[in-house]
Amino acid sequence: MSQSETAKITTMSETNKIGVIRDINGPIVTIELPGARSGEQVKIGELGLYGEILSLNGERAVVQTYESTDGVRPGEPVVGLGRPLSVELGPGLLGGIFDGVQRPLTKLALQSGDYIRRGLSVPALDRTKLWVFEPNAELEPGAKVGPGTVLGRVQETLTIEHRILVPPGVEGELEEIAPAGEYDIESNIARVRDHRGVSHRLSLYQRWPVRKPRPYLKRDDGVSPLITGQRVIDTFFPQLKGGKGAVPGPFGAGKTVVQQQIARWSNADIVIYVGCGERGNELVDVLETFPELDDPYSGRKLMERTLLVANTSNMPVVAREASVYVGITMAEYYRDMGYDVVMLADSTSRWAEALREVSGRLGQMPVEEGYPAYLASRLAAVYERAGRVETFGAGSGSVTLIGAVSPPGGDFSEPVTSHTKDIIETFWALSKELADARHYPSIDWVTSFSGHVKTAAEWWHKEIDPDWEKRRGAALALLARDAELSRIVNLVGPEALSDAQRWELEGASLIKEGVLQQSALDEIDTFCSPAKQYALLDLAITIYKRGEALVKLGVPVTELQRLPLLAKMRRIKSMYSSEQLEQIQAFRQEVDQAMEAIRIEYAKQGGAV
Repeated sequence: MSQSETAKITTMSETNKIGVIRDINGPIVTIELPGARSGEQVKIGELGLYGEILSLNGERAVVQTYESTDGVRPGEPVVGLGRPLSVELGPGLLGGIFDGVQRPLTKLALQSGDYIRRGLSVPALDRTKLWVFEPNAELEPGAKVGPGTVLGRVQETLTIEHRILVPPGVEGELEEIAPAGEYDIESNIARVRDHRGVSHRLSLYQRWPVRKPRPYLKRDDGVSPLITGQRVIDTFFPQLKGGKGAVPGPFGAGKTVVQQQIARWSNADIVIYVGCGERGNELVDVLETFPELDDPYSGRKLMERTLLVANTSNMPVVAREASVYVGITMAEYYRDMGYDVVMLADSTSRWAEALREVSGRLGQMPVEEGYPAYLASRLAAVYERAGRVETFGAGSGSVTLIGAVSPPGGDFSEPVTSHTKDIIETFWALSKELADARHYPSIDWVTSFSGHVKTAAEWWHKEIDPDWEKRRGAALALLARDAELSRIVNLVGPEALSDAQRWELEGASLIKEGVLQQSALDEIDTFCSPAKQYALLDLAITIYKRGEALVKLGVPVTELQRLPLLAKMRRIKSMYSSEQLEQIQAFRQEVDQAMEAIRIEYAKQGGAV
């Protein structure tokens, strides 16, 4: 179907399906609209506010609007658009900044200034820009094509090649394909005739309803870790590409910084950041800093492989609910091209609060803390759209979904956190105590967990070192022992501990300060390669093991605690970059020499050797 034909049908539907507003309750509007369908988009009132039908009773429908209904009156007209809430998918998304219903904020600002005028509608994709289309050389008229078949390619940015795919639901014989050249996104670049003889005209873009997951050939298991450059994540609680993770934490614990670090440094092909109901100043910081950041992998601007969805806490609550679906649909689109995509949702608590407000206005029965009974199923439905899949025509692709959770008062037993914990595979719990102690990232190694350790270990053993899992296990055991001994120290003081126990505390301190602690503002320490991560971990464990052996020989722990190498171990992460592993290995030799010198000196003084 051509774009002009589609426009005619849309115009007819808007002309024929006219209704009227009957009741207004905040963002919930009751209308009468003949021929309406559940989930259909409508335009409300004289301002033309966009909304979505939630329920139907005959010709009477309940609509949730994406904008404020202040000043709208019963009796104003309603127009049915004949389609569900959908997004435009095509070249031009990357580098864009959109609101919760995929309106481009930069274009809205040009038309409306700093304050977005209600009812303003701007297409997500630029209709005037020309793209250089290179057709697939393997396709000729008469070829059989189906969903996911690569029709050609467009260089969307210098970093990302945009693959033009046959959309889901279209299958048959390729009648024609456009030659190489420049086209706008509405130009016809191919025509496919299906088994019924209907000809489908395809352009550079497609539309897709956001609440419907995009199809794939089959789901696959994750095989490689998502490298974020953050030691506490990659080494201790790894996440696989295609996994589901959560970052819960109270106010001020650093959730946004953790997510921004993942967005900046992860080795994904595409990054989608959805600011869902967070404070405006935090999102402004993202919108101002991200365009200035350089991609550590390509050396070009990070925005060439990033897109942002901004929906602050003072924006309409229903648009906040829609923004997560908009983000995950765009993530699935790039996944279908064979890319590894990371989507960061900050935060799912604000998204759940939107569900609570709408359900309350609908008069639905509340359950835990006022949330609707379907909270758990809605959360699961969103997170289950993540995963590594075999696409129809572009090989394997993945969507890794990481959601921030903001439990009130840091209470992890509240509904959103507890339901999320049952769904996800990686749980990075942020601690207010660690944040107050200026230990960042404030990921609590006691309550956090990862279900991907065994799979990640295969990658680490092959690419970095076969002893990775042993070193990680030794570090976690030492941290667990530290938690036990710290309780004793708090009760009776450090004098009650033996030298061996005091050295265990020192070893755990080396791991916490020399490995786990990492500064996002330090030019050297903000990113740590897997090789450097293992080198630091191995160094901390080696110092502990060598010291443990000396304590067993009778060397006083106070003598070991005076060693300058302990202070250097705490600082070395910021002294040498990921490219300076030789200097870290040289420090390993210093450690061996210092420990051996103590052993020899103790032997000379008559101690056991």
